Amino acid sequence: MKNEKDQLMNNNTTQLLIIPGLGGSGENHWQSFWSNKYENVTRINQEDWNQPNLENWLMELNNTIVKLNCPIILVAHSLAVSLVLHWTEIHSNSNIKGALLVAPADVDSPIHTPEILRGFAKMPTSKLPFPSIVVASENDDYVSLERAQYFAEKWGSDFINIGLKGHVNAESKLEFWEEGQIILQKLIQTTNQ
Repeated sequence: MKNEKDQLMNNNTTQLLIIPGLGGSGENHWQSFWSNKYENVTRINQEDWNQPNLENWLMELNNTIVKLNCPIILVAHSLAVSLVLHWTEIHSNSNIKGALLVAPADVDSPIHTPEILRGFAKMPTSKLPFPSIVVASENDDYVSLERAQYFAEKWGSDFINIGLKGHVNAESKLEFWEEGQIILQKLIQTTNQ
């Protein structure tokens, strides 16, 4: 039996748009658990998860957003955070009500991210046109906590430090990531005000 929070999420008219990063967020990733748990989910499916191409990924993201004719919350992880920021520089859509931006990969930093991500640099730092929350971990190999906080400030996002959770990915073993669901619920409530 689903609990009250699950019912609220599934009965909400808002569509969660799950946007994985490099590798596509496999079956043990919290994004996959959420995709299976909630009824109101659309998940981006890039042609090549391991050879990210900004132009192709942007086109897929935009095509998916255009097809959804309802309120949307973007749920981006890692490289997908950069993708969302690049998208907002060239597109807009009034259906987007907010974004949950988890563990942004620092695409500008050769120390933190592999060369294959450099096509997504420079990380955009414009203020987002919708409410957003950046979630970061203190021991994320792909971005320093200070840099994630800097991004949040530039984007006009709320910032949440979730402690020692690595890259907040499958290796973090978060499964349904209940803490993240609470943060998501906070974002949805913000967008409904």
